[in-house]
Amino acid sequence: MARRTIPVFFATLALLGATAATASAGGLIAPPSTCPGQTKLDAAVAAQERAMLCMANFARGELGLGALTANSELEASAREKARDIFRCDSFSHYACGREFAYWIRASGYIATECWRAGENLAFGSGAFGSVRSIFRAWMRSPEHRENILGDYAETGIDLASGTLEGFAGTRVWTQHFGLHC
Repeated sequence: MARRTIPVFFATLALLGATAATASAGGLIAPPSTCPGQTKLDAAVAAQERAMLCMANFARGELGLGALTANSELEASAREKARDIFRCDSFSHYACGREFAYWIRASGYIATECWRAGENLAFGSGAFGSVRSIFRAWMRSPEHRENILGDYAETGIDLASGTLEGFAGTRVWTQHFGLHC
């Protein structure tokens, strides 16, 4: 059976809003020397996730915004969201019929009284699933760019691979954003 490469598909959702960011994607994409491994599909998953965080922080830094820090609760929620997407074969913010913030809440991140959360999702295969390809797609989408450049301080990133909607080798990227007021 011939292997097909699927392009990037993505979705975004923010809860309680995010600061509008109007910068174009062009100058906000980190060069490979700044965030190594952007196109290395065979790199360890953790290395690819670090490269994605580097890409986000490069873009934020270019605009004078503070860096996002990795948060273990958001990392756990992003991982569980990706598992739901594959488990229920549903590329959606509501995978498996769960509300958008289900895993963010279950991780304990939004247990405080005041919080903000957002989510970017994308999937692709082959080169279309690389850090650079996904990040470029997100930055070309006003809603995804708004989450990346928005009023958030923390993030959790997950990369998972499997069969989605009949496509083997699909790479699903989940990025959760958060801020405690």
